[in-house]
Amino acid sequence: MDMSRTRERLVVIGGDAAGMSAASQARRLKGPGELEIVAFERGHFTSYSACGIPYWVGGDVTERDRLIARTPEEHRARGIDLRLRTEVTELDPDGQRVRARDLESGEESWTSYDHLVIATGARPIRPDMPGVDAAGVHGVQTLDDGQALLDTLEARRGRRAVVVGAGYIGVEMAEALIKRGYEVTVVNRGSEPMATLDPDMGRLVHDAMEGLGITMVNDAEVTKVLTGDDGAVRAVVTEDREFPADVVVLGIGVRPETALAKAAGLPLGPHGGLLTDRSMRVRGHENIWAGGDCVEVLDLVSGQERHIPLGTHANKHGQVIGTNVGGGYATFPGVVGTAVSKVCDLEIARTGLREKDAHRVGLRFEAVTIESTSRAGYYPNASPMTVKMLAEHRTGRLLGVQIVGREGAGKRVDIAAVALTAGMTVEQMTALDLGYAPPFSPVWDPVLVAARKATVKVHGSL
Repeated sequence: MDMSRTRERLVVIGGDAAGMSAASQARRLKGPGELEIVAFERGHFTSYSACGIPYWVGGDVTERDRLIARTPEEHRARGIDLRLRTEVTELDPDGQRVRARDLESGEESWTSYDHLVIATGARPIRPDMPGVDAAGVHGVQTLDDGQALLDTLEARRGRRAVVVGAGYIGVEMAEALIKRGYEVTVVNRGSEPMATLDPDMGRLVHDAMEGLGITMVNDAEVTKVLTGDDGAVRAVVTEDREFPADVVVLGIGVRPETALAKAAGLPLGPHGGLLTDRSMRVRGHENIWAGGDCVEVLDLVSGQERHIPLGTHANKHGQVIGTNVGGGYATFPGVVGTAVSKVCDLEIARTGLREKDAHRVGLRFEAVTIESTSRAGYYPNASPMTVKMLAEHRTGRLLGVQIVGREGAGKRVDIAAVALTAGMTVEQMTALDLGYAPPFSPVWDPVLVAARKATVKVHGSL
């Protein structure tokens, strides 16, 4: 620590959700006279919605800046020394300092800290294969990534796109490219898209994607990217086929960006993310905190650590960290794995465990699937939905819910998320006093219909 300083210094690595939420919350609790805050961000933007990038690419969001919650100037006006285009290259926990490089000038310097927040996020998985770094191949994780993809879409004349992977980003980017007039092929190594769902529910997503005009290629893995004379992508290759492409988007998923932390000897979990306690303090380090996509979190259903990169968690992590650095007390208890997405008007939601998750942690369970509607069946525009529910064998404890349907389906997963957090059984769920009127729900909400069916199956299995 620099003994010449008369006030504490908080250093933040990463200028998006977790990092700047932590900085902003700490600033609310401690003024500039008590706490100096320095934040390093290697990109051009801060405090933006990465989840909104597919909708920007697809044209639903017309301007990039609409995704920015708070500009660098706004952060600086609140007394945060925010340094853009500056990359931290080394952590020195023993010396309580970080080394950073200005990406424009190349100059490097050390900055000491009293508190350090690591919010380095996640990076798109880029398979180790020939041609993956060719022009026209894009991962999409940051606003800079989104801008680079849009620049390629504007510059290239062709209209053929290949999306590699069919998770949330892959599915959302496929729809975005369809909206931009591209012929889209999705190459997916799984049996169905959306591996966060069980395959029977993923099949419903598959059908919806094909209904949009997207070509789905399942059980296939890209082995190389072919380039033209100009060095840009012209096709992707699987074991037995070749798919022409003028642009390729990698939607395989992300990994925690923890190279700095690993080099500094900080503790990492089985998924490569930083391990923290409930206060988001890095385990074994009193003055180092971490949050967002670079950490692993406790799954309240399975009791195991998971890597779940979502902006909702990142913002909560930042609030907890900032409160603790600012002299208060806050904790982050864990997650149940809730997520929601869409393909055109098809809503896709899940929370808790899938069948393979339950098998992996040794839980015996009963699974039920029901078909229902978003409104009373006689009310205009009632749309179908499918609900799948998992309950623990004998105890009936709710383990997970997946929902696929049209308007009004996706956010129903929040009912299950609350029930999971509370540790409810499916029988207890059947008594939930949910809102009812024909424009909003059948008299028995679809989630409760599934809970009733699961209750019967659990009791029948005793």
